[in-house]
Amino acid sequence: MTTMVSELPDVREVPPAAGAGGMPPAPDVREVPPPPGVREVPPVPAVYEVPGTPGSAVREVSGAPAAESAGPSESDVRRHELADFLRSRRERITPEQVGLVRGSRRRTPGLRREEVAQLSAVGVTWYTWLEQARDIQVSPQVLDALARALLLDRSERSHLFSLAGAVDPSPGADCPSVTPALREMLRQLDPVPACIQNSRYDILAYNRTYGRLLCDLDAVDPDDRNCMILSYTNPEWRSAVVDLPEMNRLMAAKFRAAMAGHLAEPAWKALLGRLEAASPEFREIWARHEVVGPGGRTKLFRNGHVGLLRLDHTDLWLGPSAGPRMVTYTPADEETRQRLFRLQALEPADA
Repeated sequence: MTTMVSELPDVREVPPAAGAGGMPPAPDVREVPPPPGVREVPPVPAVYEVPGTPGSAVREVSGAPAAESAGPSESDVRRHELADFLRSRRERITPEQVGLVRGSRRRTPGLRREEVAQLSAVGVTWYTWLEQARDIQVSPQVLDALARALLLDRSERSHLFSLAGAVDPSPGADCPSVTPALREMLRQLDPVPACIQNSRYDILAYNRTYGRLLCDLDAVDPDDRNCMILSYTNPEWRSAVVDLPEMNRLMAAKFRAAMAGHLAEPAWKALLGRLEAASPEFREIWARHEVVGPGGRTKLFRNGHVGLLRLDHTDLWLGPSAGPRMVTYTPADEETRQRLFRLQALEPADA
């Protein structure tokens, strides 16, 4: 049986109406002004992902100022400076300097933390926290004990108390690195001129003959007892040095080499600033950027009491080269030896 399919009626195309894209023209749309008293809401700014965090759910609104990250506070800076200062001073002291046995298996440069704690009578954990810049309070008594244990000189002691924000109970305390034994050694060396200096050329202690060698050192203000200051600014000291330009050139070069490890320390910066302000000669030499390592040489001094002295200069380091040293001037000939005896024998009024 055959099924008959009737034909579909003709499909006629609808002619396109006038308008874009063949669509009938849309009726005119007019903007309706807002009612009186109603303000338009501005469009919401675009949002975007924080750079560097693709896919992050954290989004930042464009145009909104980003919150500034707070920097470290002054107390944070001081704590970290104090920690670095304590660590550097601990590492420069040898066990022998403080009466401890080095041992054969020591790997730590200088003293261990527990040794500093023992010498200053504080807890090991507490001292470790200090070197870790923990936020803990430090009493002046503890700082005094640490200054003595670490053999700090007067400038270093002042810097320690400044970093800790504390008042030094004994600002004029003697430098502990100059022990009674060293003072006795200086006395026994007379009439050989000898003194104890640090790497900044501060004169920490001296014997009778050294005090009369280049000037009346007893009459010099303690704050001015520095070989650099005296050599560039003290007329009596300068007149006693036979080859002053060469000596000042070498001292400035040695000072620059030594300062490389102390660039951020106030005492070094203060000394440099004082020399630059007081001496055009120093400024000219300093601008050369010469560097010379430590070493001895024969020096000629013209003493106002006994005449020309020919002396061999020697540095005897009392620990690492960044620490104090004993400076000696041994006579290079017999005539100088006899003149040193005469210089030692002078009465204070004559000297």
